[in-house]
Amino acid sequence: MTDVHTPAAPTAVDPGSRPRLQFAAPRRGKPPVHLADLAPAERVDAVRGVGEAAFRADQLSRHYFTHLTRDADAMSDLPAASREDLVAALLPQLVSPVRTMEADGGATVKTLWALFDDAKVESVLMRYRDRTTLCVSSQAGCGMACPFCATGQLGLTRNLSTAEIVEQVRLAAAACRAGDLPGGPTRLSNVVFMGMGEPLANYRAVIGAVRRMVEPAPSGLGMSARNVTVSTVGLVPAIDKLAAEGIPVTLAVSLHAPDDELRSELVPINTRWSVGEALDAARRYFDITHRRVSIEYALIRDVNDHGWRADLLAKELVARGRGWVHVNPIPLNPTPGSRWTASDPGVEAEFVARLRHAGIPTTIRDTRGSDIDGACGQLAASQ
Repeated sequence: MTDVHTPAAPTAVDPGSRPRLQFAAPRRGKPPVHLADLAPAERVDAVRGVGEAAFRADQLSRHYFTHLTRDADAMSDLPAASREDLVAALLPQLVSPVRTMEADGGATVKTLWALFDDAKVESVLMRYRDRTTLCVSSQAGCGMACPFCATGQLGLTRNLSTAEIVEQVRLAAAACRAGDLPGGPTRLSNVVFMGMGEPLANYRAVIGAVRRMVEPAPSGLGMSARNVTVSTVGLVPAIDKLAAEGIPVTLAVSLHAPDDELRSELVPINTRWSVGEALDAARRYFDITHRRVSIEYALIRDVNDHGWRADLLAKELVARGRGWVHVNPIPLNPTPGSRWTASDPGVEAEFVARLRHAGIPTTIRDTRGSDIDGACGQLAASQ
């Protein structure tokens, strides 16, 4: 490895061109209440509210979460006279497909969804040899304003509801079960909150969606919490709140720089919670949940890929102990109009080698769907 002692000057972001951070979603109409928005006891009250017996809540939950359907005609155990009314009241259509695009021989599918108010989001379904993963969106747009991310440049349209998030998962699970991906029927095994939006800025809906995913059938989808990843740019109070939920999801922190000067340019939220504060919160998450934290680091040529920054990152992580963290360097994915590009392969290899030499488990992220703008940082809900 080449020893680098002198820090290279970071490539500055023009402050005048950077969108302002948006911490609250702009006001828009609320989506209709859906079964997935409700806890099991609330579902009982809801079916009683439309004149049905309490046990219909369990039947409706089985159809939605176990059979993965909202088709009234498939619900033969419900009275024919009230099926349509129950579906209309508790299973309204929240998302509609606008367009799908495929990559990797059909193993990667990006879907553009229209929400009830015509806001747009995207999700990406990816089949691997040993798992099938959905990258799900939690907001329409994003208010974090990271300048190298296409979603961040959109600004924030609004938060998604719990059910709008769960519907993306339910539809992906149904596609897997139906054999819509190459290789035949499979099971949706993993969900990552790495699509559009900052998940922890929409905390209530996201934690509601996580609960619906991990609750045993028929109350929920019955997924393993360990196979659910919640990503954040470092909203420290929300990280601590997530740690206290008692749901051992994987936490991923999008760091992208180990020093405050550069990270404040790349990830503007850093001006509120610094590198040290974000990493301290990540360490606390590990201490409480015993779940190893992932550090996401998009490698940008001549911006954050210097050897000394790898050394500084390793120093910051080791200072907080060993065995609690794993680093995922991500080759920067191109976005329209961006002046930045991915690191040279040799520079990337040295960055990884320095981290590993310091004893930090490090794995280059497998990039899927970059040719259909479906990879990390590329989702822009364009038509």
